[in-house]
Amino acid sequence: MPKFLENVLQKAAAAKGLKGDAADKYTFGALNNMNAMQGNKETAKGKAMQKKHEAKAKLSAAQAAKIRRKADAILG
Repeated sequence: MPKFLENVLQKAAAAKGLKGDAADKYTFGALNNMNAMQGNKETAKGKAMQKKHEAKAKLSAAQAAKIRRKADAILG
């Protein structure tokens, strides 16, 4: 599963005040809804998302900050 996306969703769940099972349902439900996972198995789309993220991780600090700002705007 895309570990970076799982971390982002876990932080979002914590910001919403979700804990335990509710946070897990929020996190993995979102991953299933975006087809990054199917049940408890990672899909090809999820693997591609992870590879794309790893490629972006090699960007300069300024480029990475720009991507983070876009992600923050999307997640609210």
